[in-house]
Amino acid sequence: MQLSPDTPPRPGSLPAPIPISLGLQGGGAYGAFTWGVLDRLLDDDRLSFDGISGTSAGAINAVVMADGMAHGGGRAGAQAALRKFWTSLSGASRFSPLQRTPLDYLLGRWTLESSPGYHMMQMMSAAMAPMQAMPSINPIRQLLSSLIDFERVRACDDLRIFIHATNVRTGKGKLFTGAEMDVQRLMAAICLPQVFAAVEIDGEAYWDGSYVGNPALAPLVTPTGARDLVVVQINPIARRELPKSIADINSRSNEISFNIGMMREVAAIGQLRHVIDEVNGEEVHAAPVRMHLISGTDTLSTYSMSSKYNTDWAFLEHLHALGLAAAEQWLVENFQFVGVRATLDPDPIYHAEASVCT
Repeated sequence: MQLSPDTPPRPGSLPAPIPISLGLQGGGAYGAFTWGVLDRLLDDDRLSFDGISGTSAGAINAVVMADGMAHGGGRAGAQAALRKFWTSLSGASRFSPLQRTPLDYLLGRWTLESSPGYHMMQMMSAAMAPMQAMPSINPIRQLLSSLIDFERVRACDDLRIFIHATNVRTGKGKLFTGAEMDVQRLMAAICLPQVFAAVEIDGEAYWDGSYVGNPALAPLVTPTGARDLVVVQINPIARRELPKSIADINSRSNEISFNIGMMREVAAIGQLRHVIDEVNGEEVHAAPVRMHLISGTDTLSTYSMSSKYNTDWAFLEHLHALGLAAAEQWLVENFQFVGVRATLDPDPIYHAEASVCT
């Protein structure tokens, strides 16, 4: 998994930025942690960005980053676009029934476990299909349409963008590229079937891509692409507490399902030096990449599963700060190895229970 070091810079010249690709997991409101990670990485001129693969909330972060970076926006444009999205999401959710109770506010808890709206949403999804439960006008779709210039994303040549959805009929992954991006495809990549009706594209129905790959890494592994692949992990693998309510059981079952793809990807790359093709599951490709991981799950696993639906600004700011700190720590500890060797330690992924059960 190592390549020979790059040619050293000429004396007196600054070293060229090291290209990296990013794999962004999905995880609801925890995507604000990824926003913090991206904010910090965009501040580091020692890095450049080749490609981004995102699923669910990771897909939104990827597309928003590309929109901000396109046509001269650069790093500052990407940072401004990400902040605008997350602040707008919180503002649009201000009157949502998914709110913390006054006691939760008083005690500083991020949970929605006591929120009547949270449990009502779960009961409605169990009693009727999301198409019936959700209003005809989807507020998330409206928000994405108003904030993202999809024509600019499609024309963006600063980043290779890939987002992932799951074909409901075949159960296979479907990859959408930046060149074909629109609000319908982005909605497909974030479509949790317990909340939203399946999204139809070209006669096929799609759900959230996390069921097949979270995130999909195969499209980032190309002969001309970056050899350093940084995965941002926000979907907890292990949790200390058992789910007790129907709502939490649904959330935990999703977490477990959504982590299977990542775990098999890490195993394939680490042990076989191949990457699994999420679109053609029977295929694997050589993976001459150096894997790195920035994870927030040690902290995120201590929050209630309902907090993934909490878009209160104080919580999003808190998650953003956690992401900034995690990226800073990763840079301090591992930047010297970027372009040289992999730094991903698979032990916390395959033995995550050790960190939450002690």
